[in-house]
Amino acid sequence: MRRLLQNNNGQLYVSQLVTRYVSNSGAGSALHNPQKDQRKHQQPKTTTKNDVSKGDKYCSKYCMGLVEKYDYENYLSTLLLPKELRPAAFALRAFNVEISRSVGAQISEPQIAKMRLKFWYDSIDKCFEPEGSKSYVKDQPVLKELKRTIGARRINKIYLRRLVTARERSSNQAFETLRELEDYADQTCSSLLHLLVELSDVKDLQVDHAASHLGKAQGIAMLLRAIPHAGRQQSVCVPLEVLVKHGVSQERILRSDRTDKGVEECVFEVASVANSHLKLARQMLPQVPRQVRKIFLPAVATEGYLERLRRSQFLLTHPSCIKRDTILPARLFWKTLFNKY
Repeated sequence: MRRLLQNNNGQLYVSQLVTRYVSNSGAGSALHNPQKDQRKHQQPKTTTKNDVSKGDKYCSKYCMGLVEKYDYENYLSTLLLPKELRPAAFALRAFNVEISRSVGAQISEPQIAKMRLKFWYDSIDKCFEPEGSKSYVKDQPVLKELKRTIGARRINKIYLRRLVTARERSSNQAFETLRELEDYADQTCSSLLHLLVELSDVKDLQVDHAASHLGKAQGIAMLLRAIPHAGRQQSVCVPLEVLVKHGVSQERILRSDRTDKGVEECVFEVASVANSHLKLARQMLPQVPRQVRKIFLPAVATEGYLERLRRSQFLLTHPSCIKRDTILPARLFWKTLFNKY
């Protein structure tokens, strides 16, 4: 045996024995079958909880940035909500912002605006579908965050649909009466407040009445603020019955001359309707539960604009009525300390 190992042929024989032994073992099978080894390494990637949390954080930050850019006053009010309600509130407000941006092309391209509204309307049903269903919702940050909100809390689908259907109104279609103006403000702003109230799981008739009045006041004030930025092809929010009553044309409203007393009377009448709804909403403060009052903080910004409009003799183009309210954060924080709106 020693002679066999000392020969040159013996070395070859030993190497052959080693090769045969390794080939019969499990490691040898891996050496001689590289395809099996690749299959072991090419396992499907699984989504971890960290990846899901990162995606949710991105969607949440995206909604916050969208509201901050296009709806700054409501962004400040939403920041003061309780921590458990804040992400869902930003998701709803971001959805409202996207709908409002969709109607921006109504003047030049009305068909595109209708298609965009149809997309958001159909997306509401997609967000209410079960988690296992495949749709484009997971690829859109706002819809993904809205779906997560709907899955965690009970939200009325009717209010979401009203946000979309109210924007189907053409931008060059004038309001005929003050009642019609109030209904539009109720569908756009009050519906959003009702959704925010549902997040807090509070069901109270007085709270619903307060949300309706505050939404009407906020909606009318927002329409008045949009008049200086409106184009010549857009109709102003001042109803026709008010214009006929004071003998004022829409062109004069857009021009907004300081010495035009007729325009001042028209703006005063519309602003008075908003102010009356704001007062009614604040009169219900004792009946509103304390955990819901922060949802009504947009009343602070609405009151500030109406007060600046009054001091400027109802001149819509006055600099104080156009520029941003710099002391609004302090006023919001002050109201929060006393749990008022």
